[in-house]
Amino acid sequence: MNRTDRLVAMVMHLQGRRVVRAEELAEHYGISVRTVYRDIAALGEAGVPVVGEAGVGYALVKGYHLPPVMLTAEEAGALFTGGELAKKFTDGSLNAAVDGALNKLRAILPGDRRDHLEHLARGTIIAGAPGAAGGNGGGPACLASVQQAVARRRVLALAYRAREQQADTAREVEPLGVVFYGGNWYLVAWCRLRKDLRHFRVDRIQNLDMRVETFGTREDFSLSRHIEDYARQGETFPAKVWLAREVQERARGESYATLVAGGDREGGTEFSLLTWSYDWLARWILSFGDKAEALEPAALREQVRTQAEAVARRHGVRTERS
Repeated sequence: MNRTDRLVAMVMHLQGRRVVRAEELAEHYGISVRTVYRDIAALGEAGVPVVGEAGVGYALVKGYHLPPVMLTAEEAGALFTGGELAKKFTDGSLNAAVDGALNKLRAILPGDRRDHLEHLARGTIIAGAPGAAGGNGGGPACLASVQQAVARRRVLALAYRAREQQADTAREVEPLGVVFYGGNWYLVAWCRLRKDLRHFRVDRIQNLDMRVETFGTREDFSLSRHIEDYARQGETFPAKVWLAREVQERARGESYATLVAGGDREGGTEFSLLTWSYDWLARWILSFGDKAEALEPAALREQVRTQAEAVARRHGVRTERS
C-alpha cells in the first residue's frame, strides 16, 4: 500500500472508531509508530481535523466525514463472501440483516462491479461444516440478539439447558463476547448465579430476554486473552478414530483439532486427537459414513451409535434398541 492510499485508509479507520491509539494504527498498517506520527501530521496539513491526546489516542473532530469511497471489485467480493459465510455459519437470526445489507451493496455498485458480484454469487457455494450452523441443542435462533446485548452492554435473562439436562436453569448474565469454536457459537458472560465467567452455547438458550438494565465495562477483562487462557486451560477430551485413506485429506481440512496418525489398517489409519465435545465429534464422524469409526473411548462409540440410531429411525429403519 502506497502512502496516499494509506492516508485515505487511515482517515476511514479513524472515522469508524471513537479513539485509536498510535500503536494500534502501527500494527494495523504494518508501519512504525514514528511513521504513524508523520502520517497524522500530514493529514493535519491536508486539512483533516485529527485531534490527539497523549496516552489516549487519536480521533476525528465530531461531524467530519470523508466523502463516500467506492468499493473495488475485490472489496465488494469480500463483503459478499463474508455475508454468505455469516448466513451459513450462524443460526439464521442474522439472515434477513445480511440479505438486506447485500442488496444495498448491489444497489450502490456501478454496473460492471454489480455484474462481477453476480458472477461471483453464481460461482460460489459454501458448504456447511458438521454442526457449524448452531448444533443440535434445539434452542431458538437468537445469535443476533446475543450480539446486540454484547454491543449495548445489556443484561440478559436466560433460560438455559446444559448438556444432558432435562430442565432449564434461569440465569441472569452480563454478556461480554461471542465466540465460535468446536462447531458451535458460545456466549461468554459473567453469570450472576455462579458469580464467575461462563460459556453458554447459544443453541442451548431456550428463552432470552434483553433487560433494560446495563452494566459497566470490566477493565480487567479481555475477550481475546480470556479465549487464549481458556484454550490452554480448558477441558478437552482424548479420542481415537479410524479414517479411510480416501477421506483423510477432507478430515484434516475440517478437523478442529490436530490429528496424530497411528497405525494403518483396513485401507485407513488410526488417529488420536483431543476434542472439546464428544457430542460434536460423534456427529463429525458420522458425516463420513462407513469411511470413519470411533475407536475410543467407549463414551464416544456410544454417542456415535445413539446418533446413528436416531438417523435410522428418522428414515423409518428399525434398530435393535427400538
